[in-house]
Amino acid sequence: MNVLLGLAVAVAVFVGVNIGGSSTGAAFGPATGGGVVSMRQASTLMAAFALVGGFTVGTNVVDTLGTGFVPGSYFTPATSAVVLLFVGLGILLGNVLGVSTSTSITAVATVVGMGAALGGLDWATVGTVVVWWLVAPVVAFWVCAFLGRYLYDDVVGRLDSLAGDRDGLVELLVTGIGCYMAFSAGASNVANAVAPLVGSGAVGMLPGVALGGAAIGAGAFLLGPRTMETVGDDITDLSLEAALVVETVAATVITGLSWAGIPASLAIMLTTCVIGLGWGRASRRVPLSALVRPEGLGEAERATWASDQLDLFDPRTVKRVVATWVASPTVAGLVSFATFEAAQRLHLVG
Repeated sequence: MNVLLGLAVAVAVFVGVNIGGSSTGAAFGPATGGGVVSMRQASTLMAAFALVGGFTVGTNVVDTLGTGFVPGSYFTPATSAVVLLFVGLGILLGNVLGVSTSTSITAVATVVGMGAALGGLDWATVGTVVVWWLVAPVVAFWVCAFLGRYLYDDVVGRLDSLAGDRDGLVELLVTGIGCYMAFSAGASNVANAVAPLVGSGAVGMLPGVALGGAAIGAGAFLLGPRTMETVGDDITDLSLEAALVVETVAATVITGLSWAGIPASLAIMLTTCVIGLGWGRASRRVPLSALVRPEGLGEAERATWASDQLDLFDPRTVKRVVATWVASPTVAGLVSFATFEAAQRLHLVG
């Protein structure tokens, strides 16, 4: 039993480290890419604020993932290790495909697969969470689309007016939003690393959150510099002003969902905000109705719109990203279901 618990803890640390690595790039890539903070400073801030997010808001998500979908008694050390392993494999699938996948949704799908196979799934909790998964990205998309279409130029103008003082307000703003992103990442993602352990009672809530937060912090130092470098180098496709807008909206939505105990994906919310802002900015040149029915545009207008659309909103990329969002948790859930059903038939689990 101690060996199985040790294995589960080791897998939890592995998941947390990978979460920390991927989240650090999203949170502080713009700051390090712009030379506002160093890699080490960003990793330190990521570790600190992710831990704060885990302790203040993330406990609600741990409760939902650890006991809301299935009774906590289902999470033995062995099942906890298997569930966390599938979460780690879900992250790996997204990395192989080059798309930020949802650790939270993959974790939920894995737990749901286990609960469905063992007959202990709370379908009411599943329904509530799925509804929020559908509603929240739509809201985030349209908020960013509105900002992109009607307020983006004003935001850029205000930030440009502050740009003369690079050591002042702009740096504080970029760093502050990075810390806010780190806080929301901790709030939503600590549960993905430790909820099965906490749900089983093998680890207490506070030690569990501390373990998950520490693992995320370790990932910030071990893997964060690489992901920050990637985001910082790629930020030419997304201006600093745009990055600040989408990060603020995404972090706010995720923090709100985490406070309500809803496991949700920061990666998906951030990508949805990027798509929404790009769609809104691309729509500034033409009426919104023409974006829905581009055949209503003249030939010259259609050519201009097509060029702007590809620069700011590429439908092909959107399709690939959404397909990965669906594929990763679906595969994890199906594999989890098949594994636990087979284990039940072999009387390896109750």
